[in-house]
Amino acid sequence: MPPPKKRPDAETQARILADLRKDRETREQSYRAQALRLFAHVCARCCREFSGKRLRELTVHHKDHDHRNNPPDGSNWELLCLYCHDHEHEKYRMAGHRVAAGAPDDQPPRAVFQPFAGLDNLLKDKPTSDQPPKETP
Repeated sequence: MPPPKKRPDAETQARILADLRKDRETREQSYRAQALRLFAHVCARCCREFSGKRLRELTVHHKDHDHRNNPPDGSNWELLCLYCHDHEHEKYRMAGHRVAAGAPDDQPPRAVFQPFAGLDNLLKDKPTSDQPPKETP
């Protein structure tokens, strides 16, 4: 059994988190700033307008769900509010698509509950209460 890994001290953790946030913000700003310059500050789904402090609620959605595909003309982007963006990704997951590139291949797609699946098989060959049972000779 390998020895347990030691957690970094609070100062190191804070530095690592700050670096990760800075990297993420730098990556996002590159295409986010471009998208905000290219498009009106309106959610493409619910058509709400955003300005001032509320502009941070407007996110960049990649239409093909590939965050590395960032053409300079913005053809793969659309601006969505936080709620519509979450809904769009949930629809994608419910359709059986993989969520992240790092997801394991053996993981089955998320199942969708179908309450009436197989109901026709259950009802076959069962007499209803108003029908007499079939007599066998």
